[in-house]
Amino acid sequence: MATLKNWQASAGELKERGVRLPACDVAALKRAGVEQPVWIHFGGGNLFRAFHAQIAQDLADKGLLTRGVVVVETFRPFTLDEVYGPYNFDILQVVMNADGTLDERVLAVTAGGVFANSQRPEDLELAKHYFESPELQLATFTITEKGYGLRDAKGNLLPLVAAELEAGPDAAASTMGIVAALLLVRFNAGATPIAMVSTDNFSQNGARFREAILTVANGWLEHGHVTQAFVDWVSNEAQVSFPWSMIDRITPNPSPETEEALKQQGWEDLDLIATPGGAHFAGFANTEAAHYLVIEDSFPNGRPALEEGGVILCDRDTAEKADTMKVTACLNPLHTCLAVFGCLLGYARIWQEMENPELVSLIKHLGYDEDLPVVVAPKVIDPQKFIEELLTKRLPNKSLPDAPQRIATDTSQKVAIRYGHTLNAYLAAGKDVSGLTYIPLTIAGWLRYLTGVNDKGEAFACSPDPLLEGLQAHVAGLKLGEADAAAVHAAAQPILSNKEIFTLDLYEAGLGEKVEGYLLEMLAGPGAVAETIKKYL
Repeated sequence: MATLKNWQASAGELKERGVRLPACDVAALKRAGVEQPVWIHFGGGNLFRAFHAQIAQDLADKGLLTRGVVVVETFRPFTLDEVYGPYNFDILQVVMNADGTLDERVLAVTAGGVFANSQRPEDLELAKHYFESPELQLATFTITEKGYGLRDAKGNLLPLVAAELEAGPDAAASTMGIVAALLLVRFNAGATPIAMVSTDNFSQNGARFREAILTVANGWLEHGHVTQAFVDWVSNEAQVSFPWSMIDRITPNPSPETEEALKQQGWEDLDLIATPGGAHFAGFANTEAAHYLVIEDSFPNGRPALEEGGVILCDRDTAEKADTMKVTACLNPLHTCLAVFGCLLGYARIWQEMENPELVSLIKHLGYDEDLPVVVAPKVIDPQKFIEELLTKRLPNKSLPDAPQRIATDTSQKVAIRYGHTLNAYLAAGKDVSGLTYIPLTIAGWLRYLTGVNDKGEAFACSPDPLLEGLQAHVAGLKLGEADAAAVHAAAQPILSNKEIFTLDLYEAGLGEKVEGYLLEMLAGPGAVAETIKKYL
């Protein structure tokens, strides 16, 4: 029997079981990292635990990273206190292979963590200390798309953000406000350059990150809290860079299946940990074998040898093309399609959906017929091979316990990139989008999903989404058996015309009425969703 908390005491047993262990001086790595890291990571969720920590461990094992990574949370300290702390900040990475085998590895490169929030002043002061140091080279981020959001669906500053801009850096409470305040500390301590690297899963993430930080900085300037010199420093990418990136590794929440498999092996302390929001963490992070991380090589204060950990470093144009390929065409649109229809059709796992030939046909049509034609191939990844790997190896992987309900989270924050971008690409090329079928069919599926009634006519809980309440209010009057096109138009029009959601008005693009028609068909009665999909294949 072994525990992750005391894995070193069972090192011999674990090696015999095939568990890969750190090949570095873990104690020295952690001490040096806690004292002053060169790499800080914001958002210590499952993707960091399964992917970034592996990259850092690879570097440490090669002697290329001698200081552990420090994890920072800004929203709540739950993961630090309940997920990291009990295991000395160590992680068991579990790679779920398609043949059912598990590749296990102890990742001990996380040195410690801080809750950079005024609710825990001593942690906030430590975060400031780290940012004051010239030795800090980069901060990476996995805080989800909504972590960068400062405005509501109408484009107005969120009340929290407006209040913190007026009150100043000491009152920063949003993630972007806290990060901007830490950059101000760095500026006042000598203005050493730094790279701020978003590795969140949306297009032009670096540009959006930079825009958010500059919104905060300029807001403080307007209220007299900072100098123009600070704004100029943050604006200068030779001083504060915001590299663009593409990240890809399907990393579901830790699952009961993985928990049980690890217990059968003899692990004693890897039970699932429920979060206040209902999701799960664990001492382990389960993920797939395939992974990609492409980052614009813009690090004004130097960087670790990230390429030795498998990171593809390139120029901005290549990073953008790689990300656009994945996020707008070859993976994310297909994932969201499976997510909304999976919830409607009662699936609990993505791999189960891949055994439904009609859903497989749907995402093939979506990817190959409507997405790929407007993709510009990056230099570093072949789009055709990427999508083939996704369809034949990754999504059908029965060992990967990914759920459509997880992927359906925050869909309102994703549809602009996953579908709006492709529609804009067609329009920019002078092409008519009214002949498209599968993009509007998927958008109609999302509206049908928002009714919270599945294809059997049973109520289900939609996944969390910052706009969910308002969106559901629009479709609240739609019931199964709806045959009134005017009622569907009244429900759909405020959503489909909202440029804050899609980046374009779908009616002006020539697709609004088509989406309404598909939605009307999906509302015909029980089984209508499945029948509508079948009809258009």
